[in-house]
Amino acid sequence: MKLLHFADAHIDMANYGRHDPQTGLPLRVLDFLKSLDTIIDTAIDEKVDLVIFAGDAYKDRAPAPTFQREWGKRIMRLSEAKIPTLLLIGNHDLSPSIGRANAVQEFDTLQVPYVRVIAKPGLVTAQQLGIPAQVIGLPWVSRSGLMAAIETEEVAPAEIFSEIEARLTELVQGYLEKIDPALPVILTAHTSVQGATYGAERMVMLGADLVLPGSLVRDPRLDYVALGHIHKPQNLNGPGPDPKDETIYAHPPVIYPGSIERVDFGEAHDNKFFIVAEVERGKTNVEWRKLKGIRPFVEAYLKLESAENVSDQLKAALPAAKIIKEAIVKLTVEYPRDFEKLINEAEIRAHAAEAFEFHLVKRPQMENRVRLADGQNIASLSPLELLEKYWEASHTDAVEVDVLQKLAGQVLSDENEATISEEPG
Repeated sequence: MKLLHFADAHIDMANYGRHDPQTGLPLRVLDFLKSLDTIIDTAIDEKVDLVIFAGDAYKDRAPAPTFQREWGKRIMRLSEAKIPTLLLIGNHDLSPSIGRANAVQEFDTLQVPYVRVIAKPGLVTAQQLGIPAQVIGLPWVSRSGLMAAIETEEVAPAEIFSEIEARLTELVQGYLEKIDPALPVILTAHTSVQGATYGAERMVMLGADLVLPGSLVRDPRLDYVALGHIHKPQNLNGPGPDPKDETIYAHPPVIYPGSIERVDFGEAHDNKFFIVAEVERGKTNVEWRKLKGIRPFVEAYLKLESAENVSDQLKAALPAAKIIKEAIVKLTVEYPRDFEKLINEAEIRAHAAEAFEFHLVKRPQMENRVRLADGQNIASLSPLELLEKYWEASHTDAVEVDVLQKLAGQVLSDENEATISEEPG
């Protein structure tokens, strides 16, 4: 059977850029929808047997109707093509309030043909899917759900997670004992898995969050593991998306395809993918499909140490115009606080005008330590003298220092007079 697996669509990410005058949608939302269209087109054109979306359709648990419309239009195309589609509930799809609908609930409510929402752990049989395959689904479990399951509020978070991890493991093992051994078995989960990496290569560790043990997802009775939640594309049981990766392949593939567009600067260097896999019992071939036209995120850094030609230094810190064109660009500048007036922000923004969006992050530095004279002890200084040392350390303007010192002297004087008047006799 041919499977298409993608995750973390977050189609309502509109935190950068402008709106499209024709559709009224934020241009960043159109970036995400373009990737989603590529995925849906592939599923239909290649006549895949099953689509698994491993959670997080949106970033907002209560998405605006306009974004729900855009997501719905594309999922309905899969339904009209009669492609069985599983929508797993992710942490961004789930309301923290018990009893409230999830963000993709309408597909279940309206009983959309060929589309099934997995909102709680379960086994979807071949009969239910209408194809020769079976899927174990583990949607996101909220912290409130964890507490309710443990039935106590006095257990440390690490113990709660440990208990739920043990229960989920038992649940999956129970499903694996019910499967038809002749048919392919797929596990899909929106969660962290021990050993996965995310963001700046930080390791996902047990105890800090709900984390599935690696041994669970690498069970040889599984034929493919479709994960969501972590945005960095990776295969936890073999080679990842890099064609130069010579890691020995192991069965089953345990795959995070990653988000379908770059969400923030933490993903600036990540390519974006979805998966098309040929799944057989005991054997799976995985193809990483790289998404094209992904919006670039460009970061630059400069530490100003000279006050000469500051604008030229800032411009030189940015990559060439062809690199920053239509990119989301961030230039972080560290500099002595005295250089503040030398930074012509309007000039640097004009220089980066062809960027999709430009952020200038200014980080003025100041010397916080002032050496005392030889033999001088801090305990020997009066409050006003200590305050004067503080103004010196913070490079406060001399005129402001004079005004502030006079004001502080008056406050201290008034405080002393009040204290004296309250003493007996």
